[in-house]
Amino acid sequence: MATVRLSFSPAPAHVRTARLVGVAVARRAGVAEELLDEVRIAIGEACTRAVALHRQYGLANLVQVEMSDGGNYVVRVIDRAPIEAGLGIAVLPPEELANTSLTDEALTVGVGFALLAGLVEDLQVRPVDEGIGTEVRMVWPVAR
Repeated sequence: MATVRLSFSPAPAHVRTARLVGVAVARRAGVAEELLDEVRIAIGEACTRAVALHRQYGLANLVQVEMSDGGNYVVRVIDRAPIEAGLGIAVLPPEELANTSLTDEALTVGVGFALLAGLVEDLQVRPVDEGIGTEVRMVWPVAR
């Protein structure tokens, strides 16, 4: 089983790199060619969600991406935002809702969830073991 780990600062420009690496690893792992666009879009959405959460909460922590090709192709995207925000149940105070950049990023997080749920059949969003942050775990079948 090969594992590729990628960490990047929470800047939108780095999401493209994560998508490119994710698709290259998926192809090498044996993910069917017709699923590669799904993989690319899903990794992009999960990373965009993590970047938006980091920016919303002013976090400089690195976004972590882990790709492994054990029995299936598994991608984990880990953010370090408060758990309640990462799980989509946080509500911003009214004075913060007036700040359009926060509203736009909060909207990005919600739209990302909806798109991910439509793209990835095996999707989990859960708190990370360390207690701060969430993990988006996506799984695709491989043909060996």
